[in-house]
Amino acid sequence: MGFENIRLLVLDVDGTMTDGGVYIDNNRVESKRFSIKDGAGILMAKAAGIDVMILTGRESNCVAQRASELGIQLIFQNVKAKSSFLQGYLEDNGLTKENVAYMGDDLNDLFAMRHAGLCACPSDAAQEIKNQCGYIVEQKGGDGAVRAFIEIILKARGQWEQSIQRVFSES
Repeated sequence: MGFENIRLLVLDVDGTMTDGGVYIDNNRVESKRFSIKDGAGILMAKAAGIDVMILTGRESNCVAQRASELGIQLIFQNVKAKSSFLQGYLEDNGLTKENVAYMGDDLNDLFAMRHAGLCACPSDAAQEIKNQCGYIVEQKGGDGAVRAFIEIILKARGQWEQSIQRVFSES
């Protein structure tokens, strides 16, 4: 797999960008816990020229807010047929399997991952997902797993230090 060909990083939310918990208070307000390290990694991926897509089977205002904070414009929520959706997106945008990296954690990601040339999952992913992934990062979902995968990609492309400089330099 040529890391240099990656143009799109597809991310699941629950269990990948979060710990998989859904927190609902007495007023029916949902909240999720996102990792700041994952956010920094996403900013670095974007600085390296990789588009980032959120592809999730649920709908949540806090996901839209987090995507906005990170400047993620490709946010697709309430997608029940992730595989068909992703296949159509790739066809419509002239992307091939070799252009896609995907990180997910559970069975609803299984078939969509087959449209990606590079797959990864958190350490607490379902076994079926682990069996399909080239990379199983040591972090659990919501604890920096996304950042770890982005680090693998950017280091393989020789863009890690450059991305740090672009995102975090004060000069």
